[in-house]
Amino acid sequence: MSKKLLEVNNLKINFKTYAGIVQAVRGVSFELYEGETLAIVGESGSGKSVTSNAIMKLIPEPPGIYADGQILFEGRDLIPLKEKEMSKIRGNDISMIFQDPMTALNPTMRVGKQITEVILKHKKVTSTEAKARALKLLELVGIPMPEKRFRQYPHEFSGGMRQRVVIAIALAADPKLLIADEPTTALDVTIQAQILELMKDIQKKSNTSIVFITHDLGVVANVADRVAVMYAGQIVEYGTVNDIFYNPKHPYTWGLLGSMPDLKNNVKEALRTIPGSPPDLTNPPKGDAFAPRNEYAMAIDYEVEPPMFQVSETHFAKTWLLHPDAPKVDVPEAISRRIEGYLKEARS
Repeated sequence: MSKKLLEVNNLKINFKTYAGIVQAVRGVSFELYEGETLAIVGESGSGKSVTSNAIMKLIPEPPGIYADGQILFEGRDLIPLKEKEMSKIRGNDISMIFQDPMTALNPTMRVGKQITEVILKHKKVTSTEAKARALKLLELVGIPMPEKRFRQYPHEFSGGMRQRVVIAIALAADPKLLIADEPTTALDVTIQAQILELMKDIQKKSNTSIVFITHDLGVVANVADRVAVMYAGQIVEYGTVNDIFYNPKHPYTWGLLGSMPDLKNNVKEALRTIPGSPPDLTNPPKGDAFAPRNEYAMAIDYEVEPPMFQVSETHFAKTWLLHPDAPKVDVPEAISRRIEGYLKEARS
């Protein structure tokens, strides 16, 4: 079995605001192994990006507060580390691909210099060796004419090419862990597919572990080994890609799967939506946070927070519907048909 690279235990992140304390991440736990991709999925505001930034220790303190938990990277807890120690890990062992490539790159600096800077900071190499590595990286991420591109500025690149440069910078020091925070959101569908293919290819070649943050379950089917579904700062379902797509157990996961577009029109029904909106995390609701939006909610959902029930060795879900005394509720037929239609499209 692969070696465990990252382990997050009961992570709680709060933010002090004028409106009160926002409990942005509320007891998140997961693990990641070498060469594996974990996708963290959920709506905006579910705590995905805060979790990923916390792993990089990019939460500003204040207003952010690491209220509880551990982030163990190769067995070492990152939370107590000072900025000087963390800066040796950041970019070297753990790298991040940000959502918007234009803001991730320095517009006043040539692309080649932005890549070589990272190499020179983290590796004991000469400027000539750093340049040679930067050119290889540009080639690896699929940028043609790397010698010419090396000397150009970010505004001379298209959006997709800029994102490839961002990936090259993230890979510059051979990180063990790559965090990709919605790296395809700002790109059109064709370029999205190319970037996802590129990331899969890079992972095969380098055995890098990836935490992939996204709100799009369609992306997950193509890149992930395991999936953590987040809602209101908590993981509500956790399992392999097959667990989540073929045997989803949480009503929120059903909602996300039911709202996936079917581009090939395998399903004739209208796209479903999840009614309502996520709760205010300055005052998290009692019981199950998803209850007000859940058509299958029971009285207990409004009173007691559900535990994480084990569905199988790899599959867990935080819903009272899995309690032995709960009424049996299966995936709604309309959602099941949409999932089947989507999977048929993904396989074709």
